[in-house]
Amino acid sequence: MTTPQAQQRELIWITGASQGIGKSLALAWVQEGHTVVISARNQQALEAVREQADIKYQSALSGNDNAVTGRIVVLPCDITDQTQVRQSVQQLLVSEGLPDRIILNAGTHKPFPAHQFSAETLQQLVQVNLIGAGFILEEVLPLYLKTRPLPVEQAVQTTGPDTTRIAPDTRTIKGQIALVASVAGYRGLPTASAYGATKAAMINMAESLRAELCHTELDIRLINPGFVQTPLTDKNDFAMPFLISAEQAANDIIKGLNSKRFEIVFPTRMAMVMSLLKWLPDRLFFPLINRSTGQASVIPDEATPQHSGKETP
Repeated sequence: MTTPQAQQRELIWITGASQGIGKSLALAWVQEGHTVVISARNQQALEAVREQADIKYQSALSGNDNAVTGRIVVLPCDITDQTQVRQSVQQLLVSEGLPDRIILNAGTHKPFPAHQFSAETLQQLVQVNLIGAGFILEEVLPLYLKTRPLPVEQAVQTTGPDTTRIAPDTRTIKGQIALVASVAGYRGLPTASAYGATKAAMINMAESLRAELCHTELDIRLINPGFVQTPLTDKNDFAMPFLISAEQAANDIIKGLNSKRFEIVFPTRMAMVMSLLKWLPDRLFFPLINRSTGQASVIPDEATPQHSGKETP
């Protein structure tokens, strides 16, 4: 992990920061001396993260007079509410400024078997995992891509003994936006038809933005975690290979974002397995993944459609 002395202090905004990877990222970055803005719907949980950061700082101070810490800023926001997202971005700009990094980490997971497919759950996951990120991107992308004046020594070029011209203003504002997807977006997995679909869409969106903006100063990144111990993975009822802690995930993410890699995928062994599955022929992939996850399709006789509204006659 990069020390605070090795890099300048940054302003970092993390969504979905009340628990799991987002929370661990916030605590790690604040210990490096950065100002970290944390967002989620639950303000009480966000305040608890700030209190935990304060406790860690006081503990560090007791044994080290040179301890460095940053600052946690609580910014409650429901990313599925576009009006609230717009207001939160404006509040952030006024109080702190435009972030050096934005981590679009908010997401949720609701697994269900095929015989209980729920369009309502699919809609909920799309709204949180995909559209919420879109609401934020709509607000912040124009801010980063807005051109700014070049330095005078670069802007003025002599074209003759008595004339000058101003160079075209093509520089955008530096920044980094990371979209958190999942290795579950590589290929379809049992009980993840809704969740995996949203993560596949996030991967595609990150790749598309990167392709279009690769020549600007806005740095688009993609984060694809494997199995990480969080309240979301606690919902899984199957064995999760290569499971790592949220703290280790945060370390891997920070290391990756400080490198030049577009995709940050971890843990390494999980990344290798999923990369292999991504290119495995369909005739081998589907039977293999069905057996290995213990999801052999035995549809119960009592299986019925899961409707959210009233039954029609």
